[in-house]
Amino acid sequence: QVQFVESGGGLVQPGGSLRLSCAASGSILSIYAMGWYRQAPGKQREWVGSITDGGRTYYTNSMKGRFAISRDNAKNTVYLQLNNLKPEDTAVYYCNQSPPSASAIWGQGTQVTVSS
Repeated sequence: QVQFVESGGGLVQPGGSLRLSCAASGSILSIYAMGWYRQAPGKQREWVGSITDGGRTYYTNSMKGRFAISRDNAKNTVYLQLNNLKPEDTAVYYCNQSPPSASAIWGQGTQVTVSS
């Protein structure tokens, strides 16, 4: 099963931007859709958005217009561009197949903190 390592998080001010990376241990070429998820303390993990093998993207309404997902199959990497960040975006961000399987293996995620 493919495993994922997230990176690129950090501390930014409201309105700032970050680009997160998701490196896969194997090829993602055969994966129909990859997704980004996030989890804040005390809350359940939520779906942020997805990208298909053809590059079609989907987002939640709260993310639409601010976040952008892309993928580079040659590098086995998926990206999440975060723009106009808000404090409520603070969370640990994860990537995985979308939808994740019942036996999905989750990485450590990368922390995004939005604060002034």
